[in-house]
Amino acid sequence: MRFLYSIAVFFIRGLLTMIPLSGKVKQFVQGRKQIWDTIANVPKNKKVIWMHCASLGEYEQGLPILQELKKVKSDHFFVVTFFSSSGYRVPKTHLIADLTTYLPWDSKADVKRFIQKLKPSMVLFIRYEFWPNLLTMLHKKNIPTYLIAGLFQSQQLFFKPWGRSFRKLLNGFEHIFVQNESSRHLLHSIGVHQTSVSGDTRFDRVQLPSNSMPFMERFCHNRHCVVAGSTWTADEEVLIDVIHNSPDEWCWLIAPHEINENKIVSLMEKLPKNSQRYSTHNENTFSNTSVLVLDTVGLLAATYRYSDIAYVGGGMGTAGLHNILEPAAAGVPIIIGKNYDRFPEAIELIQAGGVKPITDSKMANMIFQKLFDSQNEREQKGAINKMYVQRKQGATKRILQLLTNTHPNNIAVSKNVKG
Repeated sequence: MRFLYSIAVFFIRGLLTMIPLSGKVKQFVQGRKQIWDTIANVPKNKKVIWMHCASLGEYEQGLPILQELKKVKSDHFFVVTFFSSSGYRVPKTHLIADLTTYLPWDSKADVKRFIQKLKPSMVLFIRYEFWPNLLTMLHKKNIPTYLIAGLFQSQQLFFKPWGRSFRKLLNGFEHIFVQNESSRHLLHSIGVHQTSVSGDTRFDRVQLPSNSMPFMERFCHNRHCVVAGSTWTADEEVLIDVIHNSPDEWCWLIAPHEINENKIVSLMEKLPKNSQRYSTHNENTFSNTSVLVLDTVGLLAATYRYSDIAYVGGGMGTAGLHNILEPAAAGVPIIIGKNYDRFPEAIELIQAGGVKPITDSKMANMIFQKLFDSQNEREQKGAINKMYVQRKQGATKRILQLLTNTHPNNIAVSKNVKG
């Protein structure tokens, strides 16, 4: 199986060097050409801790661990790698580690060269990253490798009759920290026992900015506000009717996921005529502005504390539901799209009653109207969400206890444990 996999990597790599490329694919290919020059800066006199993330979402999960490890292992050199260009190209992902670069192609030659150069003393993979040649080489070199915030589901290859070779990869991890008990149970069912339920590190990062946002204070003024964050076109299509039918005492802040000029213009054409863009807004007319489109990055998280209802995008299409923890921590009811089955926090909060999914525009109108009309219901749902976030915190501390060898019973979660 690994032989066929390596051949596939070889052909895909060759194909991408022969055809015209653009956008993220071009960035993906070109970025890997710069790896070897970048890692030439890794010092030879320091131990290296390497954290790998697929993209920005995984980086956010690994960040609390990275930050705490830097405190207790300040004499180490920290490297972060990304698989995708969308994670690598976000400026804030370059602020914590000593070096940030792309993950090399998962060919035997490239991963061997990469490991020989870094000589990592510890490797952390975040959530879903399982590269066969890389994991095999790390295991062969006896380099302690950990999976952080793992989330497993029965449809994954590991749990299929034909997934034997992939199951072997899991036994190469020194320890697997999973988010929930069902993941641990699945791993035990295939003989992977070096596991513990640590929870999700993202909950430890949910601290809403305390600084005031004057533009939000002036925009909301004495009105109630809906913040629709990280929306895609599919999300916006089901919200347009709701926006046009909103009571006068309600206003909307919409923060599209992609700041694309053509898409922003298209969105503005569908909104009420008195809507404004943040980049060109006139605060003197805010009292008559029903919708403000946040056509910039970096401000969304802080706006949730001004909201009375939050809509989180990504769930109406196939992009994947975006972060619902920030509005949950703000203590507001949350509405999401229909595709949320891969997100445990969404499932749990739907069951608890703090999050409501919608399937179409008609359902959106019904649910929003009910929340517009009832402050009591908004407060109840918001309280459920806030308590959920507070109850889930602590994963970072549990993981650090093992990684830094400070757990008094460290042997209890070693590779020899069977339960």
